[in-house]
Amino acid sequence: MATTLDAAERDYFTNNPPPKDLKANTTLAREFIGRHADEGRRVVLVTSGGTTVPLETQTVRYIDNFSAGTRGATSAEYFLENGYAVIFLHRQFSLLPYSRHYSHNTRSFLDFMKEEHGRVVVDEQHQEAMLRVLRQYEAMKRDNQLLILSFVTIGEYLWNLREVAQLMQPLGPKAMFYLAAAVSDFFVPQDRMVEHKIQSSEEFSATNSDAKGNTLARPPAARTEGRSLVIDLEPVPKFLKQLVDTWSPDGIIVSFKLETDPSMLVKKAQYSLNKYAHHLVIGNLLLTRKWEVVFVSALEGEKWIRVPQNRRTKSFSGVESMVGAADAGREKQDSHHSIIADQGAAPQGEPAVEIESLIIPEITEMHTKLIQQAQQNKTSQTI
Repeated sequence: MATTLDAAERDYFTNNPPPKDLKANTTLAREFIGRHADEGRRVVLVTSGGTTVPLETQTVRYIDNFSAGTRGATSAEYFLENGYAVIFLHRQFSLLPYSRHYSHNTRSFLDFMKEEHGRVVVDEQHQEAMLRVLRQYEAMKRDNQLLILSFVTIGEYLWNLREVAQLMQPLGPKAMFYLAAAVSDFFVPQDRMVEHKIQSSEEFSATNSDAKGNTLARPPAARTEGRSLVIDLEPVPKFLKQLVDTWSPDGIIVSFKLETDPSMLVKKAQYSLNKYAHHLVIGNLLLTRKWEVVFVSALEGEKWIRVPQNRRTKSFSGVESMVGAADAGREKQDSHHSIIADQGAAPQGEPAVEIESLIIPEITEMHTKLIQQAQQNKTSQTI
C-alpha cells in the first residue's frame, strides 16, 4: 500500500507544476513555525474554502467547489482565542478571520461608517461590536499568531499542504491539521489540458495540443463535440493517508465529512476515520451544519455537539427540522456520548452562538489528551 501511495504522490507532484508563490509561502511558513516552536506553542494549519479545477492552461473556464470559507475562517478565530498559532491556508478571496464579520454580507461595509467633521467614523450602533473584533485582531497581530497563505486551484492547495505539513514535522503532536477546505475529488491532469479557451462551437475548436504545441496523447479532458461540452475528469489522488504516514506522522489530524443524506453521515465519518487513520472526523449535514456536528474519533467514539434552538445563528440554507435527523441515539439522550447545548438552554434574547465556539474548545481538550498520550508512549518506549 505504501509503495502505491508513494508512487501516486511522486507521479502527481512530478506532472503537475508547483504554484509560482510556493517558495515564498514556504519561507514564510518555516519562519512562522520555527518561532512558535521555540515558544512551545501549538500550531494548527487551518485549510478553508473551495478549490477550483481549471479546464485550460490559460484559465477561462473552471469547475468550482461550494464553500465561502465560513467554517475555516470562524474556526481560526477560536483557535487563536484558545492559544494556538494559526497558519490559515485559504481560497483566495474567501472569508478571512476577523474581516469575515464585515465581508460576504448583504450590506456593504461602508454602511457601518459615516462622515463626521470631515473624518470617517464607525456608526454608534456598530462601535461596540467592531471595537471587540478590532481588539482581537490587534492582539493577534501583536503576538504574530496568524499566517495567511492562499490557493485557488486543487494543485496549488495540494502543493502548499504538503510543503507546510513537512515543515510542521518537528512540532510532533503539537502540530494539528484542521482540514476544513472543500477539496475537489476530480481534476484535469496537466498533460490533458489545452492551452487556450475552450470554444463554444466545434467549428472554432483548437487542435488537440498543449501549451508547447505538442499534440496530446489523448483527447483533451475538456472539449467541444458537436453542440456539447464534454468534460472527462480524473480522480485526485487521496493524499490524506500520506499526511498521516509521511508528511507529518506525529501531527494531529482533524478532517470533515459533509453529507446530505442523514442516514449516511455517521457511517461515512466512521469509514473515513478507519481508512485514513485520522484522530477526529467531524461530520455535518449540509442543511444543519451551522447548528450541529458529530465528532467521530477513536479516543471518544461518537459525540454530538449542538447549539440550543434559541441561540442558533441565522441560515438561509438551513432547515431546523432536520436537526437530529442523523443522530440515531438522540431519543436516548445518552449524556456520555452527547454534548447537547440545549441542556443549558439560554433565555430568549441571548446572543447567537457560532457552533465553532463549541467545536474548538472540545478539539483543544482532545488535543491535550492526545499530546499526553504521545508523551506517555514515548516515555514507555525509552524505558
